[in-house]
Amino acid sequence: MHKYIVVFLAVALAACQPASESQTDSAAEKIAGDAPAEENTRLLTVLDAQPEDVQARYQHRHPKETLQFLGIEPGMIVVEGLPGRGWYTRILLPYLGKDGHLIGATYAMDMWPNFAFANAEFLEMQSTWTTDWPAGAEEWRDEDSATVTAFNFGAMPESIAGTADVVFLARVLHNLANFEEEGGFLTEAMADVYSALKPGGVLGIVQHQARDDMSDEFADGSHGYLKKSFVIAAVEQAGFEFVAESNINENPQDQPSEEDVVWRLPPSLGTSQDNPELKAEMEAIGESNRMTLKFRKPQ
Repeated sequence: MHKYIVVFLAVALAACQPASESQTDSAAEKIAGDAPAEENTRLLTVLDAQPEDVQARYQHRHPKETLQFLGIEPGMIVVEGLPGRGWYTRILLPYLGKDGHLIGATYAMDMWPNFAFANAEFLEMQSTWTTDWPAGAEEWRDEDSATVTAFNFGAMPESIAGTADVVFLARVLHNLANFEEEGGFLTEAMADVYSALKPGGVLGIVQHQARDDMSDEFADGSHGYLKKSFVIAAVEQAGFEFVAESNINENPQDQPSEEDVVWRLPPSLGTSQDNPELKAEMEAIGESNRMTLKFRKPQ
């Protein structure tokens, strides 16, 4: 069940009112247009200041459209799931500004041993992540950036409850779903997300998406993909209201077979490191096909 994810997550970590119908790109742009002009300008300025290698991935990750679709604005308190090396963190810190606060959230400590690569050294490193990661993130801050803290799912400090404006989970849910039977990790994380948000707060999800015609075994998270219907049902079960979806992060070029894993694609390229021809094929596909969903905690 889990044989694919344990191999390729190690590569990835190192590299690394309610509407019922889809919102089109133009609708997402309309949402962005409703934001104050100075906030749009601030976001564009932050994005333009990112290194070239970060900007090269905008065509796949669409950070401007994604953050605006979710309604993330300067001065907010935002929880970022699995921030890792900080691709989005380094955008969010200056965008949220000195009146904002960014909270990193990673997997529960008792979930990590489920990964084959999680040796004693790795687990020791994870045990101090909630202090080490914010300390490292200080390198990405200046006097006009958001402050930073962090927690593990399943051990969220009570002080965070009811404070967050937005929780942003980008490519986080597949591992939680994959190991749900081992410890209820998806249920636990969703409970923390619900608790962290203010009434009316937004949960934004960007997740590798499996086609509806694929087997549930393929789409259980072990290959990196989940079905949209599964994600919506799981989040609604946690108490959230579905608000809208956008196609801004869709990639129709990503058409996996039942044997494929998402980590075959950029940026991991986990199946083609020694095969230039296959690597070129994967790079031509680009990053994965992703659903972009917006939920709200009831008032």
